[in-house]
Amino acid sequence: MVASQLPSVESNQVKDNCCWLADNLPANQAASDIFVRTGMLDLGILGGIDEVGSKGMFVDFVKVNSATAKLSSKEKPTLGGQRIKTRKRNIAAPLDPSSFSDAIVQIYLDNAGDLELVAKSIESSDLNFSRYGDTFFEVVFIGVRTQPGTIKPEEEGERHPYSLIDCAAQREAILPYVLFIQKTLRRRPFLIKSLENVMRKFLQSLEFFEENERQKLAIFTALAFSQKLSGLPPETVFQPLLKDNLVAKGIVLSFITEFFKEYLKENSLDDLIALLKKGKMEDNLLEFFPSGKRTSEALSEHFTKEGLTSLVEYNSKKMFEVKLKEIKSTLTTMINEEAEISEVTEVVKQQVKDAKFPDIEVVRMLWDVLMEAVQWSGKNQQQNSNSALRQVNAWAGLMNAFCTSGKLELELIYKVQTQCYEDAKLMKLFPEIIRSLYDQDVLAEDTILLWFRKGSNQKGRQSFVKALEPFVKWLEEAEEEE
Repeated sequence: MVASQLPSVESNQVKDNCCWLADNLPANQAASDIFVRTGMLDLGILGGIDEVGSKGMFVDFVKVNSATAKLSSKEKPTLGGQRIKTRKRNIAAPLDPSSFSDAIVQIYLDNAGDLELVAKSIESSDLNFSRYGDTFFEVVFIGVRTQPGTIKPEEEGERHPYSLIDCAAQREAILPYVLFIQKTLRRRPFLIKSLENVMRKFLQSLEFFEENERQKLAIFTALAFSQKLSGLPPETVFQPLLKDNLVAKGIVLSFITEFFKEYLKENSLDDLIALLKKGKMEDNLLEFFPSGKRTSEALSEHFTKEGLTSLVEYNSKKMFEVKLKEIKSTLTTMINEEAEISEVTEVVKQQVKDAKFPDIEVVRMLWDVLMEAVQWSGKNQQQNSNSALRQVNAWAGLMNAFCTSGKLELELIYKVQTQCYEDAKLMKLFPEIIRSLYDQDVLAEDTILLWFRKGSNQKGRQSFVKALEPFVKWLEEAEEEE
């Protein structure tokens, strides 16, 4: 076929010749797409005088293009040493805590609950503790796996009768469980997080345990800290207890009381306070009490009844320090604002009454605040002397309002003596301060003579007696003249 016989590109004969059926639209479109994609349409090389010729040329064209497509899709040759990287996928096995729980229970049953033998069997087992740590401790504590989100036992799971809550509520019976867990944690330290999780869950759910079971958990917790169980943080224990419903029902108070009693059998009060401090509870013992009993009196009554008098004394001292700080803050503000002495006296008396402060502590506190309010100079000793005496004279009326007996006056002298002994800038001011307090009617003559002759405070006494001797001699002469 010569070029002159080819149909024109612009004519409809191109589609007719290529598809041999103008009204067969799918075939027509498919052929046109092939020609356009390959760039053959504009060349006008497909055609045919009749239908048979067109069919033949079209079939040949499709075969050629199909073969070319197959060749282009074949994998290109590579060098012999090249490694083809394929993406690896982690295939995680499905969780099966039930089987793990049953296996641990079986170990207990096989060894009749002997914790030494149980520990050896666990050590030689190939169980996946890293994946089922929480389940392991559930079986240790209550003998069976719990249902998700609760402490209810799994109904279909195996159970053993050798758990912590199945033993007697005595130290001798519970201590082996602590040692067993301690040994396990030394072998598998990653399990400490699982122990925290389980203890937190149980402590937050104390209301679902029987009273004797809560007692066992309290004894276990105390022994765990006494034995310094591998890194168990105190906040894991104390913070979960502060759930409102548990506190309101008195469950927390009962638990923490049992905990304190057991812990103090082998540890000092200082150890307990350090533990409470780590748990951020040393200043918040009242938070363990129901809201209607959060008073110092209720705390003292409860712990005294339980034989925890040392804890009562500690709390009283702590409350005293807190209230003392509040009174000092109020007094310092009023002194700096130069309030009237009568006004300051009334405020201090009311706060002292509310706090039930001993009179001796009030006298000591007043002197501390007065001296702390002085603007001391770092170099000028004469300026310091003048400032101290000015402060004493200005607030002598306040001191006089609280030094209402010879005993309190003597306590004030002891306080001045101690501060002058410990503070170098006041060392030489002792006789002048005593003289000023005498002139302002804060100290009586008899009190000064009693201190001079029989004072019991030995801090710098010898030098202070010598410095005060001229003033005492003057007092004695004045007394003889009268």
